[in-house]
Amino acid sequence: MAEIVILGAGVMGSAMTLPAANHGASVTLVGTHLDTEIIRSVAGNGWHPRLGITLPEAVKARDWTDLGDALAKTPDLIILGVSSAGVGWAIDRLVATLSGPTPILMITKGLATDGTTIEVLPAQVQRELHRRSGFAVPVMAVGGPCIAGELAAQRDTSVIVTGEDLSEVGRALGLLRSPYYHASVTDDIIGVEVCAAFKNFYAISVGSVGGRLERDGKAPNAALMHNLSASTFTQALKEMRELVVALGGDPATVGGLAGAGDLYVTCQAGRNGRMGRLLGLGLPYSQAKSDHMPMDTVEGANLALELGPTIERMMADGRLDAEAMPLTRAIIAAICRDEPLLLEFSRFH
Repeated sequence: MAEIVILGAGVMGSAMTLPAANHGASVTLVGTHLDTEIIRSVAGNGWHPRLGITLPEAVKARDWTDLGDALAKTPDLIILGVSSAGVGWAIDRLVATLSGPTPILMITKGLATDGTTIEVLPAQVQRELHRRSGFAVPVMAVGGPCIAGELAAQRDTSVIVTGEDLSEVGRALGLLRSPYYHASVTDDIIGVEVCAAFKNFYAISVGSVGGRLERDGKAPNAALMHNLSASTFTQALKEMRELVVALGGDPATVGGLAGAGDLYVTCQAGRNGRMGRLLGLGLPYSQAKSDHMPMDTVEGANLALELGPTIERMMADGRLDAEAMPLTRAIIAAICRDEPLLLEFSRFH
């Protein structure tokens, strides 16, 4: 029987127990220091309070302090499902407990920067594990439209899995395939990861159209603002392509599940869209965050705060074409400098 360890008991990490267990694997769900109540509930009766389901019987819940025991059996796959802010913490734990080069599949989304350039998280994790443990660990990643609640309900879900070695990707998928979890593969790690992170960023702009409609009201003939919303969505994909190409990825990835697919599903609901609505109503970001979403993690806003200065530096030195990215500049200005989020229709290409 295959052994899979999932580090991170949030909604997406926990939802991944379904295809893993359905395929016959023994699954150990290891919570972080933030998942204590979830792990206690799952260990007690299988109930996951945030997903609203009972996890499969094959799932064993463990606290992060037991990660060493979970990895002692040398599992076939580790699924890394911590938040992007928790990647450093996860690397520390893995360095302390890994006994060999166990493949890692990342469902964590995000990017890293040193202030001058942008790096995808799988590359960071792979480099740090090799540097600190000596193990050349294959690190893969998942992108595409995958809402955790739908996966947990075993609704049909299509994703794209990426890694440098497609044979390793194939072995990982062999542990997860199920009638409702459909995966395609690509070696374009950069393209998939850039899309996975920036879809949250651009969803803010699409969501802002709803706030603008609330502010301005329907037209006398009851017309809405679908034209502007669609134009903003299209512009987001164009600018996402600029980023993917500049960072060394395949522009074709943007038109697939990782780009258009994931942006579409992110725009349907969620915290990024809610923040966009507030900005569309005319609130400055700082007020929208403090007054209306103080306890919410808004991934797209966090990305703007973390990477905005780097993106602007890349524009200044010509690595990115600033004129081709008016939407990116507008979002950064709104989040980083509290300027109004302006959707300048005439500047869209």
